[in-house]
Amino acid sequence: MFIIPTSRYVNYFKSKMSRDTLQKPIFICRIPVRWGDMDAYHHINNAMYLRYMEEARIQLLYQAGIKMDGRGLGPVIVNASCTFLLPVTYPDTLVIECYIGDPGRSSFMSYYKLYSQSQQDRLVCEGSAKIVWIDPAENKSVPLPAKILDIIQSQSLPNT
Repeated sequence: MFIIPTSRYVNYFKSKMSRDTLQKPIFICRIPVRWGDMDAYHHINNAMYLRYMEEARIQLLYQAGIKMDGRGLGPVIVNASCTFLLPVTYPDTLVIECYIGDPGRSSFMSYYKLYSQSQQDRLVCEGSAKIVWIDPAENKSVPLPAKILDIIQSQSLPNT
């Protein structure tokens, strides 16, 4: 069974994304679907979409020069959402576009559009995650680093 989202939720997501982001994605990556990503219904398990968005986010942060070693200040996710539009099966490759919204003091929204190459690049999923910069020793949020603010302001990554 595949659940199609209500148009009200999809319209909310699209209006929120269009308010927060520019038209051009800040980062694009391709992730192959593995056979083991499917569930008993022979389509990608819903939890895998969050993993794909996580991988795209980590690649984006890595390209931005952000160390993800667990030491010092760094990003965490405080919420994530995912809207499933079409089922995806193995074999396939997902193209993931990443967008970044306006910054707050210690956080910003990230948005994702996932496209299926085997379905003629149709949009199959949309998602978002709120990224908060924290000091793990204090377990408190901290202001976004200047490097991240520069990337958000320019809507481009270094060397891209």
